[in-house]
Amino acid sequence: MTGLAISEEVRAALADWLAQIAALKGASRHTVEAYSRDVARYLSFLAGHHGGTMGLRGIVETERIDLRAWMAHEQNRGIGARSLARALSSVKGFTAWASDRLGEEATTVLSARGPKYRRKLPRPLSEEGAAEMLETVGHQARDDWQQARDVAVVTLLYGCGLRISEALSLTGAQHPLPQVLRITGKGAKTRLVPTLPAAAQAVADYVRLCPWDLAGDQPLFRGARGGPLSPRPIQLAMEKARAQLGLPATATPHALRHSFATHLLSAGGDLRAIQELLGHASLSTTQAYTAVDAGRLMEVYERAHPRAS
Repeated sequence: MTGLAISEEVRAALADWLAQIAALKGASRHTVEAYSRDVARYLSFLAGHHGGTMGLRGIVETERIDLRAWMAHEQNRGIGARSLARALSSVKGFTAWASDRLGEEATTVLSARGPKYRRKLPRPLSEEGAAEMLETVGHQARDDWQQARDVAVVTLLYGCGLRISEALSLTGAQHPLPQVLRITGKGAKTRLVPTLPAAAQAVADYVRLCPWDLAGDQPLFRGARGGPLSPRPIQLAMEKARAQLGLPATATPHALRHSFATHLLSAGGDLRAIQELLGHASLSTTQAYTAVDAGRLMEVYERAHPRAS
C-alpha cells in the first residue's frame, strides 16, 4: 500500500480488515493479497477522483455516481467482467466492515450490482485421459526423483481430489500416508479424505528417491534445490504432457480434481458424499464440478431435504 493517496486512517483500517480476514476467516495469503490489491486500487481511484485523500467515513458514504465511475475506470483499464465482479466483492467486504466500525450505513456500495459474466464450467478429463496424464507426466522432469515427485502430486490430485495447494502443504510427518488424510482446505475447514493405495504407493516411491531430508514438519514435496515445491513445476509437467497427448489447454492440475469428482459420481458415488470429499460448502459447487444435470441434483435434494418427504 506504499505511495497510495489515501489517509492514514483509511490505510490503518485496511490493514486491520486484512488482518481480521487472515485471522478469523482463515483466508490464504494469496486471497488476502488479492483483497488488498482490489481495495487499494479502489481507494486510490477515489482519492484521485475527488482530488485528495478521504477519511474512512467518506469511503463508507461513497455515492453511486462515484462507484459507477470507478467501475467504468476499471473496465477502460481492460479489466474483465469476472475480475471486476471479484474486485467489487472485495470493496463490499471492506466497506461493510468499515461501516460496522463507524456505526454507519453503506447502502449504496453494498447494494451495488456487479457486471454479469458467464461462469466457465470446469472440464474434467475422460477416464482414459486422466490415466494417460498420470503416466505421461512422469516423463517430463530431468531427474528420476523429480519424475516420481510429479507423479505423486498428480496422483493425489486425481486419486484423492485434492487442490494442488493442499497436496503441496503435506509434510514429511504425514509419510507414510495414512488410510485417511486430514486435509485443511479453504477457510481453514478440515475434511477427511480416504487415501487410495495407488496414491500412497506413488508418494512412497517419491520419498524413496528424494535426496532431501523429509522428516518432521518440513514440506513433503521439494523443488530442485530442496525448498518447498511451488505449483509451477507441476503445471509445466502437465502442459508438456497434454501437448504430447493432444489434450486441450483445460487439462490443468485443477482439472484432475474435477475429474476425480466426475468419475466418482459416474461410478455410483453419492453427490453429497463427494461434496464432503471435495470440501465444498455448497452442493451447487459440487454440481458444477461434476456437470450434474438438474434432474440428478433434485433427486439428491428430495432424498436429503427434511421437507421433501
